[in-house]
Amino acid sequence: MSQMRPRIPFTKMTGSGNDFIIIDNRDLKVPKEYGRDLARLACRRKLSAGADGLILIENDPEADFAWRFFNADGSEAEMCGNGARCAARFALLKGITDKEHLSFRTLAGIVEARVAGQSARVGMPKPHGLELDIPIDLDGHRISLDFINTGVPHAVFFADSPAQLEQMDVHERGRAIRRHERFQPAGANADFVFVSGPHNMQIRTFERGVEGETLACGTGCIAAALVAAARNYTDSPVEVLTRSGETLTIHFEKISQGSVTSFSAVYLEGDAKVVYDAELWDETLRA
Repeated sequence: MSQMRPRIPFTKMTGSGNDFIIIDNRDLKVPKEYGRDLARLACRRKLSAGADGLILIENDPEADFAWRFFNADGSEAEMCGNGARCAARFALLKGITDKEHLSFRTLAGIVEARVAGQSARVGMPKPHGLELDIPIDLDGHRISLDFINTGVPHAVFFADSPAQLEQMDVHERGRAIRRHERFQPAGANADFVFVSGPHNMQIRTFERGVEGETLACGTGCIAAALVAAARNYTDSPVEVLTRSGETLTIHFEKISQGSVTSFSAVYLEGDAKVVYDAELWDETLRA
């Protein structure tokens, strides 16, 4: 009989319906080379704990901690807004830091966060790559998309009405956009948005790495809000209604210099809730 691995303590958290397995890995009980496989196996729904992503919290010499973030398919991502909010609250709850205003290292750089009760506000990396009116062909039809990288790449489509947004085949169209040659080699998340007012919008997102529609995507909400602001549809702050029914608030400063638009001081704010503490057993971590 093969030797079983020790059980791995973890916390399940959710940020507006985007759910994560979070592990205090400061003692490196999850080896570096095992992170991708652990994410792929543990994030399987019905077969293991199930989640949109895995977060490993590790030591950092400069920040309060570092994280490694893995999507459900095992790919390592640069940034995840909802995951960042959950990680910040997790660190405070577990005594990794005693500061409500903290910082941690991601592949997108060091980010700052502030925790207040079950809510967390995270300062996001400086967005880049803004491009409007990108024509692409999908299934013989030409559509126009906007693009911005908010820590991860996002392509944004604006629906004409709430009904069009509701009826959108997010899985099929999102998958086609995510893999479209225009956004290779990295690919892009696909956000479908309806703007209902200067401070309000609704969103549905197909997430790269999850390879399906998620109940919320923090970087997608930011992308949608910023692209809408670049089009003068919205102003800060923007409340974004996610598929889970919860609202995320995006704060930002818009900088216009002639025809060039950029953004600074971008923050994502919303609840980061604990679902439960538990242990991963080895028998559900097998391919």
